[in-house]
Amino acid sequence: METNTTKVIQDATCTFCGCTCDDIELHVEGTRIRQAKRACVLGKAWFLNHGVEDRPSCLVNGQPASLEEGYDRAAEILCNARYPLVYGLSDSLCEAQRVAVSIGDWIGACIDTTTSVCHGPSGMAFQGVGEVTATLGEVANRGDLIIFWGANPAESHPRHFTRYSLMPKGLFIPNGRKDRICVVIDVRHTKTAAASDLFFQIRPRSDFEALWILRALAAGLELDPQEVEVATGIELARWQDLMNRMKAAKYGVLFFGMGLTMTRGKHANTEALLALTRDMNAHTRFICKPMRGHGNVTGADHVVSWRTGYPFGVNHARGYPRFNPGEYTATDVLARNEADAALIIACDPMANFSDLARKQLARIPYISLDPKVTPTSSKATVAFMVAASGINISGTVYRMDDVPIPVHAAFQSPHPSDEEVLRNIENRIKAHQGILV
Repeated sequence: METNTTKVIQDATCTFCGCTCDDIELHVEGTRIRQAKRACVLGKAWFLNHGVEDRPSCLVNGQPASLEEGYDRAAEILCNARYPLVYGLSDSLCEAQRVAVSIGDWIGACIDTTTSVCHGPSGMAFQGVGEVTATLGEVANRGDLIIFWGANPAESHPRHFTRYSLMPKGLFIPNGRKDRICVVIDVRHTKTAAASDLFFQIRPRSDFEALWILRALAAGLELDPQEVEVATGIELARWQDLMNRMKAAKYGVLFFGMGLTMTRGKHANTEALLALTRDMNAHTRFICKPMRGHGNVTGADHVVSWRTGYPFGVNHARGYPRFNPGEYTATDVLARNEADAALIIACDPMANFSDLARKQLARIPYISLDPKVTPTSSKATVAFMVAASGINISGTVYRMDDVPIPVHAAFQSPHPSDEEVLRNIENRIKAHQGILV
């Protein structure tokens, strides 16, 4: 719908976080979004702060250059590398992610996503244990016991409560919040804990022990009360009460975040949580879902898995994919000074990688694709200013529950899309290798 000065877009999709809310109403004036109705505080900041960057679409060695020059230089860097790295993808649309994985295949690169520094341990655990899963729609309609473990959606995913987990009046939960029990397990008191019915403040780094205590209680084993309290900081009677509630639930849900995956134990913690979920299905219906952060990091895992068989940290140096987190993940490849060129897509490793990894990235030639200026893009050998995914580009993203969601552009950008840039780089790489384009 359009007025004389304002275009109104119904059912726009916010790609800031893994909730990917698809009910946003955008009011667009020219190249600015003036209103984002129904968006949370993070979504509003995402939409309202995005305009068109008045900068060249391509910089080579810090100097303005044509896109064609940028494509040629980028392909030259990647083709001449002995150990190239392709990293990022979590803020790109699936259509661009497919091309990035193809580039990694052509040049024998390590392909890694931002999953490796957040829910990478979950990806490893899924392969070892499996996942009892469901959509967020099922949670909204059926979930009567909601447990958040090491997650703080009140701050990281502000609409999660109202759209999916606590507040919705569902088919089998007609009274919404009144029909649900919310449990929070964390090492600190968060805003999410303030909204809970039961809060378990466990000792730091005791998640693994706490999960196995619950697994033992699910199996009806007797435990020593003193050992349980020493290990977790919580009395055995409280754990037993929680297990009784879990067994009595009609539809239980475990949401877990980086407070579980990136503490001591990492993938072993997630394996224990997934195994607990499996155990609970001997008593009632229980499912488990990770709280994913970036808007399309779930899509990145899916696309890399489609193309390689593995979700992240995949090496193509031998001409076929190999998976080994800690060896082929981006921060490790850089920290060991192994990567000699990189293609960085829609992320900012210069702002959050280890000191060793950042120093190596600064030493090697690399290409950056980003809709804004970042510490990474400002030091890139070839820097492409690209259109913002989900704001200037239409395509597909995956919600945190693995459901694909379409996104539609709010307004056009003079800069190319990351898919366009990547396709042009791929065509030049194939030409360099004598492959018909």
